[in-house]
Amino acid sequence: MARINETPGDRLKSMWSTLSPLPGGRWIFSRLLGLMVPYTNSIRSTVLEFEPGHARVLMRDRRRVRNHLRSVHAIALANVGELVTGLSLISGLGSDLRAILTGLDIRYTKKARGPLVAEAMCTIPEVVDSIDHPVEATIRDEDGDVVAIVTARWRVGRARSC
Repeated sequence: MARINETPGDRLKSMWSTLSPLPGGRWIFSRLLGLMVPYTNSIRSTVLEFEPGHARVLMRDRRRVRNHLRSVHAIALANVGELVTGLSLISGLGSDLRAILTGLDIRYTKKARGPLVAEAMCTIPEVVDSIDHPVEATIRDEDGDVVAIVTARWRVGRARSC
């Protein structure tokens, strides 16, 4: 049950600590995340790691995320990049902070095919007033080749009290 002042980040951290050690727990966590953030659910990714300042997400190559060139669609790559940057950031934010995406840049370096792993590492900023905080994600194919680099700009600030 959610506490009154619990942020979405707090709920995710609690769910991760409960589910990730269990068999199939990462998959269950990922489906629950998809319920919390419906658009993110469209790529059906699986969270592999979720800890303060670091996240890794697997996106399988399925017909649903492909383009007419038989590779993973550019926007599916942007979606997984946004997801992993957001997870790496909110995993380290305190209950009194929140983040919202304000910009997204992506550089495509190779056609994306096969299972892809997106990874983001970031420093958790000290927040006195709202700040813009860039977080970079690298998306690699199963050979370890970089297929895209995503830079997400997150506005981090104090959460409003209820």
